[in-house]
Amino acid sequence: MKEQLIRIDYQGKEIILIPTAHVSQESVNLVRETIKEENPDSICIELDDQRYKNLKNPEAWKNTNIIDIIKEKKVTLLIANLILSSYQKNIAKKLKTKPGQEMMEGMKASEEMGINLVLADRSIQTTFMRIWRKMGFFEKIKLFFSLMSIDDDEDVSEEDLQRLIERDNLELAIEDMGKDYPQIAATLLHERDKYLAYNIKNAPGNKVVAILGAAHTPGVEEEVFKDQDIEELDKVPPKSFMGKLLPWIIPALIVILIVLGFKQSMDTGFSQIKSWFIFNSVFAAIFTALCLPHPLSVLTAFVAAPFTSINPVLACGWFAGLVEASLKKPTVEDVNNIPDDIFNIKSWIHNKFLKALLVVILANLGSSIGTIIAGSKIIQSII
Repeated sequence: MKEQLIRIDYQGKEIILIPTAHVSQESVNLVRETIKEENPDSICIELDDQRYKNLKNPEAWKNTNIIDIIKEKKVTLLIANLILSSYQKNIAKKLKTKPGQEMMEGMKASEEMGINLVLADRSIQTTFMRIWRKMGFFEKIKLFFSLMSIDDDEDVSEEDLQRLIERDNLELAIEDMGKDYPQIAATLLHERDKYLAYNIKNAPGNKVVAILGAAHTPGVEEEVFKDQDIEELDKVPPKSFMGKLLPWIIPALIVILIVLGFKQSMDTGFSQIKSWFIFNSVFAAIFTALCLPHPLSVLTAFVAAPFTSINPVLACGWFAGLVEASLKKPTVEDVNNIPDDIFNIKSWIHNKFLKALLVVILANLGSSIGTIIAGSKIIQSII
């Protein structure tokens, strides 16, 4: 394993990169032995502050308040986090290791040996938001179903383990879905190579050990000798002009069409309003009911959909999800079962935590379909 170490001389500073698999016991041993032998001035780990705290206190995330997540509009980010972290946890379980053990070994060595610890990675929230903002609507839908199609029941062989050693586990999860997401690879891997390289070469001391997923080491080795715009890498891209405008255009068009309908005749105008309410309400309620939530959650989607569909800052799924989470509060068992339940859509129906998230998704999807159908009916009525 020692031959895997990458040694870099950067402006008189010795940098030692340790390529690891995030679920490999051999990687843990390599980290322990390397730090002990090298006794560096700084240890850099591939973590941001949030993931560092999660590793220090792995039970903390179980206190996540689903109601707060829905209110803060972080449902999509939470689902992506849960799917990818659960994938990693389950692979680690099959290999009889713990995810992130090599990072924990670096943290432990830092404390025991009094070595400076550097959290070298970019915020996971920034990374996900940069990915999300670069994707179109249909790409997001496609990505969600690709994530859900990850085969969690497959046995992990020695050959699979070698793949894990050669590739960062998070990148491997994306790669296994296909090679349809070049923008994800750029943000998830290449941008982080730059970010990691910047923090590693600027770490205190003359000797630095950096613990990285193996997929990052070639890029980091190359980026160390380049300049990086760290402020640019930390920015979350704003929504495009059309992205900001489109949510307002559709409601405005609907209102204009209804006004034109009333100008034609009162019957036409009232018929348009009737179509708007019926299609929005019915489709939102039907889609919400698919996951067998509390009846009041379905009723909430039914009532809210026609109003939220003409208000770009609201979504009926938020209201339905909040009702579901309030009436059927997730238990500790629900949260504990997320790594097992998240890859089986049927299990989402029985897991109260996941069901509340599913209510948000389905209610919004149903309302969107209802809006499209109602809009087409309204257009037909004045042609």
